[in-house]
Amino acid sequence: MKKVVVQAKTVEDAVRLACHRLNASRDNVDVHVLEQPKKGFFGLFGMREARVEVERIFDPVEEAVRFLGEVITKMGLSAEIEVESASSSSKPVVLHLKGDKLGILIGRRGQTLESLQYLVNIAANRGVKKQVRFMLDADGYRKRREEALVNLAERLAKQVLRTKKEIVLDPMPPGERRIIHGAIQKEKRLTTHSVGDEPNRRVVISWKD
Repeated sequence: MKKVVVQAKTVEDAVRLACHRLNASRDNVDVHVLEQPKKGFFGLFGMREARVEVERIFDPVEEAVRFLGEVITKMGLSAEIEVESASSSSKPVVLHLKGDKLGILIGRRGQTLESLQYLVNIAANRGVKKQVRFMLDADGYRKRREEALVNLAERLAKQVLRTKKEIVLDPMPPGERRIIHGAIQKEKRLTTHSVGDEPNRRVVISWKD
């Protein structure tokens, strides 16, 4: 339900009741006053209540949380969803999942988490002019994965420096490829680029001629 028409003694009471029915805060609704309240003769006859139409404003973050919670429930899991607002326009809104047995949501090398993140971004931004980018994390997986990728990049960098032979990594999602590229940039004698098409795009680490 995204829109309701409500009557009450005052406009304020009608809006408050509508917000309750929509399960929305006053800041997340548009209000159209259809009829102002009217006092009757001697306060009795001809009295008319206020009538308002209240429409819930689509909130991508709210929709992302709703969609994600619905998917998690359908998977037979339970998780708390915490929202970390974007620190800048170039950063994503992070949805942190906390709970037991979340390994199934992460999947092998985070593949399930990436797929779920893709679906959340589609669902939350459907029909929205200003897109909001979302990132999903589960029990601190992203940080652990980033540390593992940096360690991998440093280890492979040493190998390429020693052999001067390029190394092609396994397919990775865009976010993980960026971590590898960033880690290798510190070594001026090496270069990286990506090859292939999604979802099989890979990072190549090469000796810089």
